[in-house]
Amino acid sequence: MQIVGSFAEFERAMLRERTKSGLAAARQDGRVGGRRPKLTPQQQKEIVSLVTSGQKTGADAARLFRVHPSTVVRLLARHRMTEIGQT
Repeated sequence: MQIVGSFAEFERAMLRERTKSGLAAARQDGRVGGRRPKLTPQQQKEIVSLVTSGQKTGADAARLFRVHPSTVVRLLARHRMTEIGQT
């Protein structure tokens, strides 16, 4: 049984090594991990301007851009924090 355990441990170490080298190669190619943003920077600016000017509510803007309302709330909160940091 110990032989099987040793082999599994060795296989896991090899998998970890291949994963690390693959991630490093991807970073060298300029790729980063993670999920792609749902909204482009231009769309984010448009949402902020629509909601802050009062033309649309957060829920309306979310429906318009087909995102969840919490995405709009998070976007507006981030915008407010950067505004506070600049003043």
